[in-house]
Amino acid sequence: MPFSVPGLADDLTPDLLDRWNKEIDRQFRTLEPDLGSKFFTLEPDDPAAERVAVTWFGNPAEPEFCFDAATARALSDWGVRGRRALHNEYCEYAVISAADTEGRMRPKRVQVTTELPEYYLMLAEHAPARLREILTGTLGTEPRWQELYGPAVADPQALSPAQRRVAFARHLTGHGQHRDLIDAGVPADPAGSLNAVNALFMAHPINGLDDLIYIVMFGAQPYARRNSAGGFEPAGRDQIFRQQPGLEALSCRHADPAAALAAADAAFHGRTVSFADPLGMYIQQFTSEVFLFEGGPVPEPWIRLGRGRQGLVQRLEFGPPDDAPHFLDEITVVEGDAEEPLTGGYQVVRQVQVGPVVALGAPAPVPPGDFVVLADSTGAIRCRDASVCTDTVGPLKEAFDAETLRPAPVGSRPRGGR
Repeated sequence: MPFSVPGLADDLTPDLLDRWNKEIDRQFRTLEPDLGSKFFTLEPDDPAAERVAVTWFGNPAEPEFCFDAATARALSDWGVRGRRALHNEYCEYAVISAADTEGRMRPKRVQVTTELPEYYLMLAEHAPARLREILTGTLGTEPRWQELYGPAVADPQALSPAQRRVAFARHLTGHGQHRDLIDAGVPADPAGSLNAVNALFMAHPINGLDDLIYIVMFGAQPYARRNSAGGFEPAGRDQIFRQQPGLEALSCRHADPAAALAAADAAFHGRTVSFADPLGMYIQQFTSEVFLFEGGPVPEPWIRLGRGRQGLVQRLEFGPPDDAPHFLDEITVVEGDAEEPLTGGYQVVRQVQVGPVVALGAPAPVPPGDFVVLADSTGAIRCRDASVCTDTVGPLKEAFDAETLRPAPVGSRPRGGR
Protein backbone atom coordinates (compact mmCIF):
# COMPACT_ATOMS: atom_id res chain seq x y z
CA MET A 1 0.00 0.00 0.00
CA PRO A 2 1.60 3.29 -1.01
CA PHE A 3 1.63 5.80 1.81
CA SER A 4 0.61 9.41 1.38
CA VAL A 5 2.75 12.38 2.41
CA PRO A 6 3.12 12.60 6.22
CA GLY A 7 0.25 14.61 7.58
CA LEU A 8 -1.08 15.12 4.06
CA ALA A 9 0.92 18.32 4.45
CA ASP A 10 2.37 18.71 0.93
CA ASP A 11 1.51 18.05 -2.68
CA LEU A 12 4.28 15.94 -4.23
CA THR A 13 4.76 14.65 -7.75
CA PRO A 14 4.13 10.92 -8.25
CA ASP A 15 7.88 10.42 -8.59
CA LEU A 16 8.64 12.04 -5.23
CA LEU A 17 5.83 10.17 -3.52
CA ASP A 18 7.23 6.94 -4.95
CA ARG A 19 10.67 7.82 -3.58
CA TRP A 20 9.17 8.42 -0.12
CA ASN A 21 7.51 5.02 -0.23
CA LYS A 22 10.75 3.40 -1.34
CA GLU A 23 12.47 4.94 1.68
CA ILE A 24 9.79 3.49 3.97
CA ASP A 25 10.14 0.09 2.31
CA ARG A 26 13.94 0.22 2.52
CA GLN A 27 13.84 0.84 6.25
CA PHE A 28 11.34 -1.98 6.69
CA ARG A 29 13.39 -4.46 4.63
CA THR A 30 16.47 -3.65 6.68
CA LEU A 31 14.66 -4.54 9.90
CA GLU A 32 12.63 -7.47 8.61
CA PRO A 33 15.30 -10.24 8.92
CA ASP A 34 15.52 -9.70 12.69
CA LEU A 35 12.05 -8.43 13.52
CA GLY A 36 9.78 -9.89 10.86
CA SER A 37 6.47 -11.17 12.22
CA LYS A 38 3.23 -12.49 10.76
CA PHE A 39 1.55 -9.90 12.96
CA PHE A 40 3.20 -6.89 11.30
CA THR A 41 2.81 -5.73 7.73
CA LEU A 42 3.29 -2.57 5.69
CA GLU A 43 0.40 -3.62 3.47
CA PRO A 44 -2.70 -4.42 5.52
CA ASP A 45 -5.27 -6.25 3.43
CA ASP A 46 -8.15 -5.75 5.86
CA PRO A 47 -10.35 -2.92 4.57
CA ALA A 48 -12.06 -2.81 7.95
CA ALA A 49 -8.82 -2.27 9.88
CA GLU A 50 -9.30 -0.15 12.98
CA ARG A 51 -7.31 3.11 13.10
CA VAL A 52 -5.87 3.69 16.57
CA ALA A 53 -3.70 6.57 17.76
CA VAL A 54 -0.84 5.39 19.98
CA THR A 55 0.18 8.28 22.20
CA TRP A 56 2.66 9.36 24.83
CA PHE A 57 3.83 12.64 26.34
CA GLY A 58 6.54 14.52 24.46
CA ASN A 59 8.74 15.65 27.34
CA PRO A 60 12.05 13.77 27.73
CA ALA A 61 11.74 11.03 30.35
CA GLU A 62 15.42 10.20 30.83
CA PRO A 63 16.61 13.27 32.78
CA GLU A 64 13.63 12.93 35.13
CA PHE A 65 14.21 9.28 36.04
CA CYS A 66 17.95 9.88 36.24
CA PHE A 67 17.53 12.92 38.51
CA ASP A 68 14.22 14.75 39.02
CA ALA A 69 11.64 16.93 37.28
CA ALA A 70 13.45 20.20 37.99
CA THR A 71 16.68 18.86 36.47
CA ALA A 72 14.77 17.47 33.49
CA ARG A 73 13.28 20.88 32.82
CA ALA A 74 16.57 22.74 33.15
CA LEU A 75 18.56 20.35 30.95
CA SER A 76 15.86 19.92 28.32
CA ASP A 77 15.54 23.71 27.98
CA TRP A 78 19.31 24.13 27.62
CA GLY A 79 19.13 25.24 24.01
CA VAL A 80 20.70 23.12 21.30
CA ARG A 81 22.72 21.05 23.76
CA GLY A 82 19.62 19.95 25.61
CA ARG A 83 17.73 19.22 22.42
CA ARG A 84 20.46 17.13 20.82
CA ALA A 85 21.08 15.09 23.94
CA LEU A 86 17.61 14.62 25.38
CA HIS A 87 14.72 15.28 22.99
CA ASN A 88 14.32 11.60 22.06
CA GLU A 89 10.57 11.03 22.47
CA TYR A 90 9.84 11.77 18.78
CA CYS A 91 9.15 15.36 19.82
CA GLU A 92 11.66 18.21 19.63
CA TYR A 93 11.33 21.88 20.39
CA ALA A 94 13.13 25.20 20.12
CA VAL A 95 12.48 28.43 21.98
CA ILE A 96 12.41 31.62 19.93
CA SER A 97 13.61 34.68 21.86
CA ALA A 98 13.26 38.40 21.16
CA ALA A 99 14.27 41.67 22.81
CA ASP A 100 11.71 43.55 24.88
CA THR A 101 11.43 47.35 25.05
CA GLU A 102 14.29 47.46 27.57
CA GLY A 103 16.57 45.40 25.34
CA ARG A 104 16.36 42.24 27.43
CA MET A 105 16.22 38.95 25.56
CA ARG A 106 13.14 37.02 26.64
CA PRO A 107 11.42 33.85 25.38
CA LYS A 108 8.81 34.73 22.77
CA ARG A 109 7.32 31.38 21.74
CA VAL A 110 8.00 27.67 21.52
CA GLN A 111 8.18 25.67 18.29
CA VAL A 112 7.40 21.95 18.58
CA THR A 113 7.94 19.45 15.76
CA THR A 114 7.36 15.75 15.20
CA GLU A 115 8.37 15.69 11.52
CA LEU A 116 10.60 12.82 10.40
CA PRO A 117 14.04 13.84 9.11
CA GLU A 118 14.05 11.19 6.38
CA TYR A 119 11.20 12.99 4.60
CA TYR A 120 13.33 16.12 4.32
CA LEU A 121 16.40 14.11 3.33
CA MET A 122 14.42 12.63 0.46
CA LEU A 123 13.36 16.10 -0.69
CA ALA A 124 16.88 17.47 -0.30
CA GLU A 125 18.27 14.67 -2.43
CA HIS A 126 15.72 14.69 -5.24
CA ALA A 127 13.84 18.02 -5.18
CA PRO A 128 15.83 20.98 -3.80
CA ALA A 129 13.37 23.57 -5.10
CA ARG A 130 10.39 21.80 -3.54
CA LEU A 131 12.32 21.43 -0.28
CA ARG A 132 13.02 25.16 -0.16
CA GLU A 133 9.42 25.98 -1.01
CA ILE A 134 8.14 23.83 1.87
CA LEU A 135 10.61 25.30 4.36
CA THR A 136 9.74 28.81 3.20
CA GLY A 137 6.14 28.11 4.13
CA THR A 138 7.23 27.05 7.62
CA LEU A 139 9.75 29.83 8.22
CA GLY A 140 7.88 32.66 6.55
CA THR A 141 11.04 33.61 4.67
CA GLU A 142 13.02 31.85 1.95
CA PRO A 143 16.23 30.20 3.22
CA ARG A 144 19.42 30.54 1.23
CA TRP A 145 20.86 27.41 -0.36
CA GLN A 146 23.88 27.73 1.94
CA GLU A 147 21.57 27.48 4.95
CA LEU A 148 20.29 24.16 3.63
CA TYR A 149 23.31 22.48 2.06
CA GLY A 150 26.27 24.24 3.68
CA PRO A 151 28.30 27.41 3.08
CA ALA A 152 30.06 26.00 -0.01
CA VAL A 153 26.84 25.18 -1.89
CA ALA A 154 25.43 28.14 -3.83
CA ASP A 155 23.51 25.89 -6.23
CA PRO A 156 22.49 22.36 -5.18
CA GLN A 157 21.71 21.47 -8.80
CA ALA A 158 25.47 21.45 -9.39
CA LEU A 159 25.67 18.43 -7.06
CA SER A 160 24.61 14.87 -7.72
CA PRO A 161 21.60 13.58 -5.76
CA ALA A 162 23.91 11.56 -3.52
CA GLN A 163 26.06 14.62 -2.86
CA ARG A 164 22.97 16.67 -2.00
CA ARG A 165 21.86 14.02 0.50
CA VAL A 166 25.22 14.07 2.26
CA ALA A 167 25.50 17.87 2.22
CA PHE A 168 22.02 18.38 3.64
CA ALA A 169 22.57 15.72 6.29
CA ARG A 170 25.90 17.20 7.31
CA HIS A 171 24.33 20.64 7.65
CA LEU A 172 20.82 20.05 9.00
CA THR A 173 19.96 16.48 10.09
CA GLY A 174 23.13 14.70 11.20
CA HIS A 175 23.69 11.08 10.23
CA GLY A 176 20.63 9.75 12.09
CA GLN A 177 22.45 6.41 12.44
CA HIS A 178 22.07 5.76 8.71
CA ARG A 179 25.04 3.69 7.53
CA ASP A 180 25.57 5.49 4.21
CA LEU A 181 25.74 8.87 5.96
CA ILE A 182 28.07 7.60 8.66
CA ASP A 183 30.35 6.13 5.97
CA ALA A 184 30.30 9.52 4.21
CA GLY A 185 31.62 11.19 7.36
CA VAL A 186 28.39 12.93 8.39
CA PRO A 187 28.52 13.68 12.14
CA ALA A 188 25.72 12.94 14.57
CA ASP A 189 25.24 16.65 15.28
CA PRO A 190 24.58 18.81 12.21
CA ALA A 191 26.76 21.85 11.62
CA GLY A 192 24.09 24.27 10.43
CA SER A 193 21.96 26.52 12.60
CA LEU A 194 18.67 26.73 10.67
CA ASN A 195 17.16 23.63 12.29
CA ALA A 196 18.75 24.45 15.62
CA VAL A 197 17.42 27.98 15.97
CA ASN A 198 14.09 26.70 14.65
CA ALA A 199 12.45 23.32 15.19
CA LEU A 200 11.77 22.52 11.52
CA PHE A 201 11.97 18.73 11.81
CA MET A 202 13.47 16.23 14.23
CA ALA A 203 17.21 15.69 14.25
CA HIS A 204 17.90 13.57 17.35
CA PRO A 205 19.61 10.37 16.12
CA ILE A 206 16.85 8.10 17.45
CA ASN A 207 13.88 10.15 16.31
CA GLY A 208 13.92 8.72 12.80
CA LEU A 209 11.73 6.68 10.52
CA ASP A 210 13.83 3.57 11.13
CA ASP A 211 13.44 3.87 14.91
CA LEU A 212 9.69 4.31 14.63
CA ILE A 213 9.30 1.24 12.43
CA TYR A 214 11.69 -0.70 14.68
CA ILE A 215 9.82 -0.20 17.93
CA VAL A 216 6.42 -1.09 16.45
CA MET A 217 7.86 -4.18 14.71
CA PHE A 218 9.64 -5.17 17.92
CA GLY A 219 6.35 -5.02 19.78
CA ALA A 220 4.23 -6.78 17.16
CA GLN A 221 4.66 -10.28 18.60
CA PRO A 222 2.22 -12.25 20.78
CA TYR A 223 4.48 -12.06 23.84
CA ALA A 224 3.08 -14.26 26.58
CA ARG A 225 3.76 -15.87 29.92
CA ARG A 226 2.24 -18.95 31.49
CA ASN A 227 -0.53 -18.38 34.01
CA SER A 228 -1.44 -20.52 37.00
CA ALA A 229 -3.97 -22.50 34.93
CA GLY A 230 -1.34 -23.49 32.36
CA GLY A 231 -2.67 -21.11 29.72
CA PHE A 232 -1.25 -17.90 28.32
CA GLU A 233 -1.60 -14.28 29.41
CA PRO A 234 0.09 -11.16 28.02
CA ALA A 235 3.69 -10.69 29.08
CA GLY A 236 4.49 -7.62 31.15
CA ARG A 237 6.55 -4.60 30.17
CA ASP A 238 9.66 -5.72 32.05
CA GLN A 239 9.53 -9.20 30.55
CA ILE A 240 9.28 -7.82 27.02
CA PHE A 241 12.13 -5.34 27.45
CA ARG A 242 14.42 -7.82 29.20
CA GLN A 243 14.70 -10.08 26.16
CA GLN A 244 18.23 -8.89 25.46
CA PRO A 245 20.75 -6.63 27.21
CA GLY A 246 20.37 -2.96 26.38
CA LEU A 247 16.64 -2.98 25.83
CA GLU A 248 15.79 -2.36 29.49
CA ALA A 249 16.45 1.37 29.24
CA LEU A 250 13.97 1.67 26.36
CA SER A 251 11.20 0.66 28.74
CA CYS A 252 11.88 3.76 30.81
CA ARG A 253 11.11 6.26 28.05
CA HIS A 254 7.65 7.46 27.15
CA ALA A 255 7.71 6.46 23.48
CA ASP A 256 9.15 2.96 23.30
CA PRO A 257 6.95 1.16 25.84
CA ALA A 258 3.81 2.92 24.59
CA ALA A 259 4.45 1.89 20.98
CA ALA A 260 5.76 -1.61 21.71
CA LEU A 261 3.10 -2.56 24.27
CA ALA A 262 0.26 -1.35 22.04
CA ALA A 263 1.57 -3.56 19.22
CA ALA A 264 2.15 -6.49 21.59
CA ASP A 265 -1.39 -6.29 22.95
CA ALA A 266 -2.78 -6.34 19.42
CA ALA A 267 -0.64 -9.32 18.41
CA PHE A 268 -1.58 -11.25 21.57
CA HIS A 269 -5.19 -11.03 20.40
CA GLY A 270 -4.30 -12.16 16.89
CA ARG A 271 -4.55 -8.72 15.30
CA THR A 272 -2.20 -7.63 12.53
CA VAL A 273 -0.44 -4.32 13.06
CA SER A 274 0.49 -1.77 10.42
CA PHE A 275 0.94 1.96 10.17
CA ALA A 276 -2.20 3.73 9.05
CA ASP A 277 -1.91 5.97 6.02
CA PRO A 278 -0.16 8.38 6.10
CA LEU A 279 2.78 7.04 8.08
CA GLY A 280 4.16 9.77 10.31
CA MET A 281 4.54 11.12 13.83
CA TYR A 282 1.74 13.39 14.93
CA ILE A 283 0.75 15.80 17.67
CA GLN A 284 -2.30 13.99 18.97
CA GLN A 285 -3.33 16.31 21.78
CA PHE A 286 -2.31 19.60 23.39
CA THR A 287 -3.77 20.43 26.78
CA SER A 288 -3.77 24.18 26.33
CA GLU A 289 -6.27 24.72 29.14
CA VAL A 290 -3.53 24.64 31.78
CA PHE A 291 -1.98 27.79 30.32
CA LEU A 292 -3.34 31.21 31.30
CA PHE A 293 -2.75 34.75 30.10
CA GLU A 294 -3.82 37.61 32.34
CA GLY A 295 -6.00 35.20 34.28
CA GLY A 296 -7.89 33.87 31.28
CA PRO A 297 -7.36 31.51 28.36
CA VAL A 298 -4.40 32.06 26.07
CA PRO A 299 -5.54 33.91 22.92
CA GLU A 300 -6.38 31.45 20.16
CA PRO A 301 -3.95 33.05 17.65
CA TRP A 302 -1.13 32.15 20.05
CA ILE A 303 -1.80 28.42 19.49
CA ARG A 304 -0.87 27.51 15.93
CA LEU A 305 -1.02 23.90 14.75
CA GLY A 306 0.28 23.09 11.30
CA ARG A 307 2.12 20.87 8.85
CA GLY A 308 -0.86 18.56 8.54
CA ARG A 309 -4.52 18.20 7.63
CA GLN A 310 -7.45 16.13 8.86
CA GLY A 311 -6.14 16.17 12.41
CA LEU A 312 -2.70 14.85 11.42
CA VAL A 313 -0.65 17.85 12.53
CA GLN A 314 3.11 17.72 12.97
CA ARG A 315 3.89 21.20 14.24
CA LEU A 316 2.87 23.46 17.11
CA GLU A 317 3.88 27.08 17.66
CA PHE A 318 2.82 28.34 21.07
CA GLY A 319 3.19 31.91 22.23
CA PRO A 320 2.82 35.50 21.02
CA PRO A 321 3.66 36.26 17.38
CA ASP A 322 6.38 38.76 16.49
CA ASP A 323 3.99 41.69 16.14
CA ALA A 324 2.52 41.22 19.63
CA PRO A 325 4.09 43.22 22.53
CA HIS A 326 3.87 40.23 24.87
CA PHE A 327 6.30 37.43 25.72
CA LEU A 328 6.12 33.77 26.64
CA ASP A 329 6.85 34.38 30.33
CA GLU A 330 3.67 36.44 30.61
CA ILE A 331 1.81 33.15 30.21
CA THR A 332 1.47 31.01 33.32
CA VAL A 333 1.03 27.25 33.60
CA VAL A 334 -1.16 25.72 36.28
CA GLU A 335 -0.32 22.24 37.57
CA GLY A 336 -2.20 21.18 40.67
CA ASP A 337 -2.15 24.05 43.15
CA ALA A 338 0.94 25.65 41.61
CA GLU A 339 0.99 28.42 39.03
CA GLU A 340 4.26 29.64 37.54
CA PRO A 341 5.52 31.59 34.52
CA LEU A 342 6.08 29.72 31.28
CA THR A 343 9.80 30.03 30.58
CA GLY A 344 10.65 27.27 28.11
CA GLY A 345 9.60 24.38 25.95
CA TYR A 346 9.69 21.63 28.56
CA GLN A 347 6.58 22.98 30.29
CA VAL A 348 4.82 23.00 26.92
CA VAL A 349 5.69 19.48 25.75
CA ARG A 350 4.65 18.09 29.13
CA GLN A 351 1.18 18.95 27.88
CA VAL A 352 1.67 17.56 24.36
CA GLN A 353 0.83 13.98 23.44
CA VAL A 354 2.44 12.62 20.30
CA GLY A 355 2.46 9.32 18.42
CA PRO A 356 1.67 7.49 15.20
CA VAL A 357 -1.64 6.13 14.00
CA VAL A 358 -1.70 2.36 13.50
CA ALA A 359 -4.11 0.09 11.66
CA LEU A 360 -5.24 -3.05 13.53
CA GLY A 361 -6.77 -6.05 11.85
CA ALA A 362 -9.66 -8.01 13.29
CA PRO A 363 -8.96 -10.23 16.34
CA ALA A 364 -8.28 -13.89 15.56
CA PRO A 365 -7.30 -16.98 17.58
CA VAL A 366 -3.54 -17.30 18.07
CA PRO A 367 -2.24 -20.87 17.72
CA PRO A 368 -0.39 -21.90 20.89
CA GLY A 369 2.81 -22.41 18.91
CA ASP A 370 2.79 -18.77 17.76
CA PHE A 371 3.02 -17.30 21.25
CA VAL A 372 6.45 -15.93 22.16
CA VAL A 373 6.70 -17.24 25.72
CA LEU A 374 9.00 -15.16 27.91
CA ALA A 375 10.60 -16.02 31.21
CA ASP A 376 9.35 -14.33 34.36
CA SER A 377 11.05 -11.03 35.17
CA THR A 378 13.59 -10.97 37.97
CA GLY A 379 12.24 -7.83 39.63
CA ALA A 380 11.25 -4.48 38.22
CA ILE A 381 13.57 -2.61 35.87
CA ARG A 382 15.34 0.16 37.80
CA CYS A 383 15.39 3.09 35.42
CA ARG A 384 17.81 5.15 37.48
CA ASP A 385 20.41 2.40 37.00
CA ALA A 386 20.26 2.76 33.19
CA SER A 387 23.56 3.53 31.47
CA VAL A 388 22.06 6.66 29.91
CA CYS A 389 22.14 8.25 33.36
CA THR A 390 25.90 7.87 33.68
CA ASP A 391 26.85 8.13 30.01
CA THR A 392 24.63 10.97 28.78
CA VAL A 393 22.47 12.73 31.34
CA GLY A 394 25.07 12.85 34.12
CA PRO A 395 27.81 14.47 32.00
CA LEU A 396 25.26 16.89 30.53
CA LYS A 397 24.22 17.98 34.02
CA GLU A 398 27.85 18.46 35.02
CA ALA A 399 28.43 20.67 31.99
CA PHE A 400 25.23 22.60 32.66
CA ASP A 401 26.16 23.16 36.31
CA ALA A 402 29.67 24.23 35.36
CA GLU A 403 28.32 26.84 32.93
CA THR A 404 25.35 28.17 34.85
CA LEU A 405 26.97 28.13 38.30
CA ARG A 406 30.27 29.65 37.13
CA PRO A 407 31.21 32.61 39.39
CA ALA A 408 30.94 36.05 37.80
CA PRO A 409 34.28 37.70 36.88
CA VAL A 410 35.80 39.90 39.57
CA GLY A 411 34.56 43.46 39.25
CA SER A 412 31.48 42.54 37.20
CA ARG A 413 28.14 44.02 38.15
CA PRO A 414 25.47 41.74 39.58
CA ARG A 415 22.57 41.12 37.25
CA GLY A 416 20.10 43.94 37.62
CA GLY A 417 22.69 46.07 39.42
CA ARG A 418 23.20 49.76 38.83
